[in-house]
Amino acid sequence: MEAPLERSDSPHLFSGSTLDGYTAGVWHASALLADRVKAVRQPYSGAGVAELQEQVDTVDLDRPLGDTGAALHEVARLYLDNAVWFHEPAYVAHLNCPVAIPALSAEVLISAVNSSVDTWDQSTAGTLIERRLIDWTAGRIGFGPGADGIFTSGGTQSNLQALLLAREETLAGPVGDRATAIPKLRIFATTESHFSVSKSAGILGMAADAVVGVATDGTGRMDPEALAAAIDDVRRDGGIPMAVVATAGTTDLGRIDPVDAIAAICESRGIWFHVDAAYGCGLLVSRRRNLLDGIERADSVTVDFHKSYFQPVSSSAIVVRRGETMRRIAVHADYLNPRTAAVPNQVDKSLQTTRRFDALKLWMTLRTMGAEQIGAMFDAVIDRAHEVYLEICDDPDFEAVAAPTLSTVLFRYRPSGTTVAECDDLMPRLRQRLFYGGRAIVAGTTIGGHYWLKFTLLNPNTTMDDLRSVLDLIRGIGAEMTGERDEAAAVMA
Repeated sequence: MEAPLERSDSPHLFSGSTLDGYTAGVWHASALLADRVKAVRQPYSGAGVAELQEQVDTVDLDRPLGDTGAALHEVARLYLDNAVWFHEPAYVAHLNCPVAIPALSAEVLISAVNSSVDTWDQSTAGTLIERRLIDWTAGRIGFGPGADGIFTSGGTQSNLQALLLAREETLAGPVGDRATAIPKLRIFATTESHFSVSKSAGILGMAADAVVGVATDGTGRMDPEALAAAIDDVRRDGGIPMAVVATAGTTDLGRIDPVDAIAAICESRGIWFHVDAAYGCGLLVSRRRNLLDGIERADSVTVDFHKSYFQPVSSSAIVVRRGETMRRIAVHADYLNPRTAAVPNQVDKSLQTTRRFDALKLWMTLRTMGAEQIGAMFDAVIDRAHEVYLEICDDPDFEAVAAPTLSTVLFRYRPSGTTVAECDDLMPRLRQRLFYGGRAIVAGTTIGGHYWLKFTLLNPNTTMDDLRSVLDLIRGIGAEMTGERDEAAAVMA
């Protein structure tokens, strides 16, 4: 039998006897990162999939390097040299934000202590800090003292939990037998709602047609009259309305559904009202807070701090107006959270068991910067979106979909003489060429059957000059590709 490991035989485990190695490793990692960031001049290296695949595949994971420094240098070559840098001003693609330094300081503590905030005896004060932040968020929403919630991995999980709570609340009412009621349950959302709504319905065992599409008002916002009619139609056909999902910041257009009007419909018909504010939650601390009027009437709200609060992934939460609804999903285990426990065990209301203390990142950010500065940064990116939209509208080489509400702008390169079909063919290829050039990254999407490029602005340091440079890059690549197409057509002729 092998002798048990002595403490000196495990130099790579964090403990009081290995602090020198720990501090050296953290310093080395931060120094490598700083060196790379100092040298970064564009959001991506431009490396292709095959090139990176070959580099990763050549690493023999069964032959360790035996030294943290050597491993860090290898990772710097594989990962950092080819990372996508969200802090770069020419990164304007997805809902990724540059992150607050106080939150990065919290990450050092979170990863080393490795608290799990599922039970009190694994987290103690960490549980209380998370609960205080949920209370703070609930207050910003406008919920009363009976509100509750939990931190989650992201908006998808938050939306899933909200709809799970809605299902359980609905099934607790006079709907008859549970097994026969579930196939009749219906969720109401628009086609602009996040895809996690449909995914959640499937996970929750609902019917394939459980998500009822509600018409929009022509601008991408839910039409309250169409919602009321859809609910009445479902009831008339024997269905059971379970939840309405309003979106405060749709992914493509950044639209905010008319929350107050939708709340009134849900209240009058006794239906759970969920607001997916994963994107728009930054409005809770901004000068545009009025755009969320009525959100305090929701039964549940999704907030993604790792979007408009400039937090590292992951940092999200589901917040409910009536805390008792969280108990619908509580499951107790004697070894973990017995019913007789006199301490707060967060696992009672979470879909996860082991769960990082991600709340500390937001705590550090609020205690360092304050909510007002976070709101001002979110307002800055919204202001910038409005400015670039006006410039695009004045440029004859471009066209835009509509004026932004938040910080997304849909547009495309379409010089005079380019047909709609030619533009639809060109845009995805142009976006790909732009990406592998590495100098700028934009998103792309389809609206109304046509392909559009998309600026998603979440970096308050991105200036109009930066955006003009990206537009010029797009113009240059577009002109080049159009020329290539014309030359090929001439050859074919």
